[in-house]
Amino acid sequence: MKPRPKPQDSEMEELFRSKLKNIINLGHELVRLGELIDWARLEAHFAPYYKEAGRPGLPIRLVVGLHLLKHIEGLSDEAVCERWERDPYMQYFCGEEYFQHAFPLERSGMTHFRNRVGDEALERLLQETLAAAHRAGALSVRATEAVAVDTTVQEKAIAHPTEHGLMLAAIEQLGAQAKKAELRVRQSYVRVARHAAMKTGRYLHAKQNKRARRQLKFMRVRLRRLIRDVRRKMERVPALSERTVKRLESALDRAWHIAHQQRGDQGYLYSWHAPEVECISKGKARAPYEFGCKVSIATNLHPAKGGHFILQARALHGNPYDGHTLKIALDDIRNIVGRTPQRVAVDQGYKGHRLALPHTAVFITGQKRGVTDKIKRWLKRRAVVEPIIGHAKNDGLLGRNWLKGRVGDRCNTLLAAAGFNLRQLLRFLKRVPYFLRAFFYVLLAAVHPLPLTQATL
Repeated sequence: MKPRPKPQDSEMEELFRSKLKNIINLGHELVRLGELIDWARLEAHFAPYYKEAGRPGLPIRLVVGLHLLKHIEGLSDEAVCERWERDPYMQYFCGEEYFQHAFPLERSGMTHFRNRVGDEALERLLQETLAAAHRAGALSVRATEAVAVDTTVQEKAIAHPTEHGLMLAAIEQLGAQAKKAELRVRQSYVRVARHAAMKTGRYLHAKQNKRARRQLKFMRVRLRRLIRDVRRKMERVPALSERTVKRLESALDRAWHIAHQQRGDQGYLYSWHAPEVECISKGKARAPYEFGCKVSIATNLHPAKGGHFILQARALHGNPYDGHTLKIALDDIRNIVGRTPQRVAVDQGYKGHRLALPHTAVFITGQKRGVTDKIKRWLKRRAVVEPIIGHAKNDGLLGRNWLKGRVGDRCNTLLAAAGFNLRQLLRFLKRVPYFLRAFFYVLLAAVHPLPLTQATL
């Protein structure tokens, strides 16, 4: 059910409780950030995702604010809920009038919210962070004329994929599903598979490849035996529910894929719990292969008053060629910012993009044709996107994604970009005195057009 409208801030105070605005510093950067965000527009955007009937939902500002705080601080769902319960500034940011001594929702409520709205709706949060930066004077329209675009890898929270680890996981998970369905298999093979996986790791460490292959063959034979045994037992028990049969079929298909796949095959499965994971080679000496999905990131080439902001972020599945992702990135920038950049700087991985972009000039690092001295100078700033990606990974949650499925990859990418922008904005608000904030806002609104703000209308 749609959340009930939150009552307006009343002037009367309770007898035994003081309002949060009377006990906190109203000049704190988190309080000022909450004033810059257009909460009413976000509530109107997310309200259609709630049904008319059922239990009343939680306030949208509370759930959205928790997601923003989570990615500002780089915390998990559990950690941000625990911190919210004892931090008055976080509670004020989420719209609370009085200090709350009990958390109003379960941690799983954040997961339900992400599943309800999806990644397309969360793109509005990234758009709102840029609009808030524009209102504060940290990001100007002119700063978005030239952008730098690059790709990185958002790694999934999985163990490093190995053949013996995958087969051990398949044996354990398939046996668990059979036990849950009350199928009496001949043997689970869990104990012998764990022992064989341990010996395989030791043999590989000692460079004894022949012995390691023998143990791998042993595990593969036991996994195939288990697959055949579960299928026979399913045929003998026809009274299984449709849901149970669906789960068993899914587990059998995944186990059969692991038992028969070879290195170099298309659609290689790298994780039992995250089959969408892809192996991406970025040419790094410290990490030759990364397991996750490719992410496109765009930032302003020249620094604004608040520094550099992430103007576009998108998770790209299928490991596409970088040059084929450039048009998608520019379309996202136009949808989020409200205008198409005039100049784009990319690295040599985008060679051969062959795009007909009438209003955008694409320059590749190292190119000679059509490059003047002035373009050479600002083209040297293309590498500014690299530290932006590094901070989004190390300070935020872009470095390791814990959300489930491909939708989780896209949601985490957008929220990590929004968290990076808000960290930049908080740093800017901490530098700018409180009494100058309103002056800058009125001055910018009177002088410059507002495509960033109009994009949220």
